Amino acid sequence: MKNTFVFVPALLAVLLTNCKSMNNTQKATAAGMAVGATAGALIGHGKHSVLDALIGTAIGGGAGYLIGRHMDKQAEEIKQAVPDAQVTRVGEGINMTFNSGLLFKINSSVLSEEAKVNLEKVAGIFLKYPDENILVEGHTDNTGTPEYNMDLSKRRAYAVSDYLATKGVSTSRMDIKWYGESQPKVPNDNDANRALNRRVELGIMANDQMKQKAQQGSLN
Repeated sequence: MKNTFVFVPALLAVLLTNCKSMNNTQKATAAGMAVGATAGALIGHGKHSVLDALIGTAIGGGAGYLIGRHMDKQAEEIKQAVPDAQVTRVGEGINMTFNSGLLFKINSSVLSEEAKVNLEKVAGIFLKYPDENILVEGHTDNTGTPEYNMDLSKRRAYAVSDYLATKGVSTSRMDIKWYGESQPKVPNDNDANRALNRRVELGIMANDQMKQKAQQGSLN
């Protein structure tokens, strides 16, 4: 796996070394290839459904580059609005992770008042970018039974998606999933790690309308 990650920046350098001699379309295609390679390198980084979804919806090439640039702008807006969240650009999409400790009390799926404020900010940004799909996933640590954790992760995922819907984000844009304790980000071997595994993640990706605009070169 180390070789794969070394290869990605090397590929980017090769593709863009002669950037001055390329026209705009060629530059976009080269950058899109690099993004695709980066996304491909993430496969096998561990079982992670949000990353798989983001990678699986990538189209690459010049259109992929335009989508990626669009997502760069949105990711920065989210970081500014919700600095407590972890926001990562992946391929042609965005992976956003909320620490459940900031969203919910222990063993609860009731959103905290602070969480509502942050989700309202995120909803406002989502409304600015309507041509996207949003994957909402609930996860837990391994404290408690698998059955209890599965139900808790479901209730928490729906708490987030339902609140976004009250702020105007269409439910038709959202796909809600839950995995209990089955997809830890880190080993559940201490309290700090278990806190990281108690989370709600969002995957933000282009829908068909955005992809079409990108392919036509009309995506701003």
